Amino acid sequence: MHEKERHRIILSAVQERPVVTVQELVEMTSSSEATIRRDIAALHVQKRLRRVRGGAEALNPPQVVGLAGRPFRVNEALHTAEKRAIASEAVELCTDGEPIIINGGTTTFQMVHFLANRRMPIFTNSFPIAEHLLKHSKNTVMLSGGTIYREQNIILSPFDNDVTRNFYAKRMFMGAQGLGPLGLMEGDPLLIQAEQKLIDQADELVVLVDSSKFRQRSSLILCGLARISTVITDEGIEDREAKMLEDAGVSLIVARVNQTKQEESSLPA
Repeated sequence: MHEKERHRIILSAVQERPVVTVQELVEMTSSSEATIRRDIAALHVQKRLRRVRGGAEALNPPQVVGLAGRPFRVNEALHTAEKRAIASEAVELCTDGEPIIINGGTTTFQMVHFLANRRMPIFTNSFPIAEHLLKHSKNTVMLSGGTIYREQNIILSPFDNDVTRNFYAKRMFMGAQGLGPLGLMEGDPLLIQAEQKLIDQADELVVLVDSSKFRQRSSLILCGLARISTVITDEGIEDREAKMLEDAGVSLIVARVNQTKQEESSLPA
């Protein structure tokens, strides 16, 4: 990751939370601790943040604490071709008239392009997914209630009396911060709480992750592998990761990036 990109992530992170640790920034940027410390020192000299022991803070700390993890606009620019191919495979699992849930995220967001000509009830907690589907499709769209977290473009509620419990779906499609032997991992307790409610409303859980997510870890487990029906990823998945899914009884779909590009180029303008 280039220095400019790392600096953007660091500055976004300190605007979301009072203090961001070096280790959190290492995970967000997939960089070394030494690199992050140099970045923090440089931004401190430029007076764009304040260096503190073990991390950094904003010069004007945020009034509202945000969610842990990279902002939507940063994640959106990473592994774009892989995410689009994965999303294309995900929509192939959908049947017109069959209700689905799409959890907010940059990989699941790519599904909207392939849902344009579909007709189905769709429940989402993602403001950009809902907005795009309303403008560019005839699908019936239902949004969850709660607080909009601007950096992640997601709507979350800690309460049980929101509309989540009133929607049933055949499948739920979601991404994750990481995927390993213990299951799906996320970086924020509020995300875990909201996503567990959504998972309960679907028969099948379909996980959309680019292959880099198999090498990322978090301290918070959303659900075990046994709850996952299908994982859709790209050709970068390693044999040991595929075997991990096979041993857990999880179906694996590997999206072909070049094939998706060829199919899109053949579509009418």
